[in-house]
Order: sequence, then C-alpha cells, then structure tokens
Amino acid sequence: MRQKLLLLAAVFFGVLAFVLTYQQIQIERGKILGAAEDVVFISVKRDMVEGEKLKEADLMQHRLKRLKGTTVREIPWLQARMIIGRELAANVKRGQDLQWNDLKLASKGADGLTGIIPMGMRAISISVDATSSVTGLVLPGNHVDVIGTFRFPEMKGDKSLDTLTLTILQNVAVLATGTDYGKNTMLSQSQQRRGGYSNVTLALTPKEVEMIIFASQKGRLTLSLRNYEETKIEAQLQSVNFKYLEDNISKYNAEREKTLKKVYK
Repeated sequence: MRQKLLLLAAVFFGVLAFVLTYQQIQIERGKILGAAEDVVFISVKRDMVEGEKLKEADLMQHRLKRLKGTTVREIPWLQARMIIGRELAANVKRGQDLQWNDLKLASKGADGLTGIIPMGMRAISISVDATSSVTGLVLPGNHVDVIGTFRFPEMKGDKSLDTLTLTILQNVAVLATGTDYGKNTMLSQSQQRRGGYSNVTLALTPKEVEMIIFASQKGRLTLSLRNYEETKIEAQLQSVNFKYLEDNISKYNAEREKTLKKVYK
C-alpha cells in the first residue's frame, strides 16, 4: 500500500512539475512575442546563379517575427526597388532571403542615387513639409499617391477663384527623402526623425516628370502614404472643390462606413 502511495505521489509531483514548467515556458514565450515585431524581407521565387540580374518577377515577400531592435542582415522588402537590376554575387536557392552580401557591388557609374533609379524612369524631387510628407514618415522605398491642390478662376467667367483638389499620380516609388536613399536604413531613419527633410525624390516616367513639375509650379502637392502591400490603382476618383464636397458629404460618410466594416471586420 505504501509503495502505491509513493508511486501516486511521484506521478502527481511529476505532473505538477510539467504543468509549472509549461506555464513558465508560456510566460516567457509571451514576453518574447510581446517584444517581437513583424518584419518583411526579400526572398527569391526560384533558384538563381551568380551573375544573374534580379528582376521584379524574381522577388517575393517573406514575413517573419523578430525581436525589436535586432540587427538583421536580410534586405527589407521596402528596399526591393533598389536591388532590381543588381547582379548576384553568389548562387541563391528558391525561398532564400537575400542579404546585401549576396549582391555584387554596384559599378562606379551606378554610385549614389543613379544606381537605384529603375530603367525607363527618372528621379525628380518635390518640396514637402511636415503635413505633405505625412509628418515626415515617408521613407525611401515607400510608395505614395501624389495629390494636387490648385486655385484657378471659376469657369463662370468672373474673377473669383475656385480651389480644386485631385489625385495626379498613384503608386509612385519614393527613391529618397532629403539626401537619404536607404543605403543605411537604421541610421538614416534615426537621423530623419531628429532633423526631418524638406524634399522627396520620386521615380517617374519622363512624361510624368513634366506633369509634376508643372503641377508643383501651379499649386500645392501632398503625398498620401500607401500600405507596403497596396498596389491597386483606383479608377473611380473625383476632382473635389467646395461645391462637390458640400453636395457629397453624406455620400462620403456612407461609403466610409462600408469601407470600415470591410477593413475592421
């Protein structure tokens, strides 16, 4: 009888120790997850060999959890535009996260900003302030919409002025903010939070460059920051003046209610 009691006691204390250990593991796991953040890196969709040039179609996102403040060697997804066209310095396997040392050094002619301008595009800078740059939170590698606000004589023929706001371009790549074009992201973001910037450099086609230069001379340009996964081009946009706003406020709120239900369902 005594042996049975000892055996039962041993089993009981063994189970208790397991439960306490499991609880402690869960507590520590919760602490780690609480200090972790989602990060998105660049990986490749296929096996590639040294010397191949990276194309946009070769890249895909790889989402991971990392402890906040951890130094990483992988290339963030926000830098994807900056590595398109770069040659690989080594073979990489399908699904492998790219690191900067997987890429060959850019040629001398590609030093600086010119090395990250996509082929067929041009770099153009526009003036911004805290409001038009989303409080300075727009960073190299982000994508934005460009919205213009203009004042011009009303069409009815008198000398009064009307104000018009409309989206000019959508899904525009940001190459640089101030003098930072993302070569040292951790440092540059810290510096920008302290000092800010007064201009943003965008990647545009030659025709778009003409349009943006003209628009910047005639009115105020504002940037609208996109989610890093958002690439959709909205087709049903409007030009907004005071009369349009007054007539459509109720419609805006009804559409907003439907949108919020989709976003936060």
